[in-house]
Amino acid sequence: MSQAGYLLSVPYGSGRQEALLDPGRPVTVLAQRGHGGDALRSGAGDNGEGAPGELETILAALAAPVGSPPLRELARGKRNVVVLTSDHTRPVPSSLTLPAMLAEIREGSPAAEITVLIGTGCHRGSTREEITAKFGEGFARRERILNHDPSDEEGLVSLGRLPSGGELRLSRLAASADLLAADGFIEPHQFAGFSGGPKSVLPGVAAFRTVLASHNAEFTVHPKARPGSLDGNPFQRDMLFAARKAGLAFILNVTLDGAKRVSGAYAGDPERAHRAGCAAVLDRCGVKAAPAPVVVTSNGGYPLDQNVYQSTKSIMQADLTCAEGGVIVAVNECRDGHGSLSFLDSFRNASSLDALLAEIESRGREDTVPDQWVIQLTASILRRRRVIMVTEAPRQAVEDLGMTRADSLSAALGAAGEILGDPLAPVTVLPDAVSVVIS
Repeated sequence: MSQAGYLLSVPYGSGRQEALLDPGRPVTVLAQRGHGGDALRSGAGDNGEGAPGELETILAALAAPVGSPPLRELARGKRNVVVLTSDHTRPVPSSLTLPAMLAEIREGSPAAEITVLIGTGCHRGSTREEITAKFGEGFARRERILNHDPSDEEGLVSLGRLPSGGELRLSRLAASADLLAADGFIEPHQFAGFSGGPKSVLPGVAAFRTVLASHNAEFTVHPKARPGSLDGNPFQRDMLFAARKAGLAFILNVTLDGAKRVSGAYAGDPERAHRAGCAAVLDRCGVKAAPAPVVVTSNGGYPLDQNVYQSTKSIMQADLTCAEGGVIVAVNECRDGHGSLSFLDSFRNASSLDALLAEIESRGREDTVPDQWVIQLTASILRRRRVIMVTEAPRQAVEDLGMTRADSLSAALGAAGEILGDPLAPVTVLPDAVSVVIS
């Protein structure tokens, strides 16, 4: 969709960043069908009203699971039940999905002892405040909710070796459950193909070193490790193996619209239900690249834009549609700053981007270090592109990462025009970059 002469409005934290564009400036918006209508507009934004039917969509999926008996039937006779869920960095509407899942479980097994286990992967654990905000005060007070700790060796168990060769160590609590289920949401993922499904187990409740081994330098640049790709994707192969070994029996995954409201729900067998959801997402999120010298990109606002580490996802997407010699303008609030000290220090301590990449590429799979995959992909982009970040993250941190910091979208576009020597250079906009598959 090409338009010009409008107010450019991009999600930013819990609000938006906006800039007036010259009426003669060509602009193209790449978004899922129904997602990008307010990126170029002349007036008001979202009205903030909840979409009717979200819970009904979830309940309908639970009532007609894909390739599996209903959750209540799976729960019969089970006493030790664990439900995996995402942490505070993911917009899974767990305040809707989890109560519905737990009601199903208790319908089948009233005496079930249920633990909600937050799959942190390599992230920090969610605070009590973040848990309450995500799950709801009543649910957080009533239910047993724990953070997975990927470094707690006593809480981990070995389940063999991944197809990639690394040792598969998972949460003992999850692996020993009589019934293991998970909620989640499905969107394109920069190298796993799609989020959701088996990602609840790996990296969700895996050991730190297991996550590292599966996120090796070779896999990170594998031609099948890209958004929208499942078949032949080495990350998916490892994740499916881990999910089967853990005994993941049932998932409830949702898809979200541009306002983070439930647009679809897929329940049942972890592989078949996930693939059904992925197919639906791909049908509406596939877009053709529109190469432009300026690409404005965003993670779609909070919670996915809460730190620079997560914001690299939108930068990676922008790279796929940025013209040679172009500038990427990343609009991400980053209220939590850089998000990863090892990520930041890798750039601070490197003598050059070439040296940093050479060091990463020389490591074997078992020698992968924390955040290596994001460092590798980000460094490869920064070696080719100028990146300007519109952000609340500290200026020094942004500059240490090799980017330029701007206080507003207008200022960033002005700086991009100066770099290119053309204040009216064509612009491609990715208002919710992580929600599209660019081909």
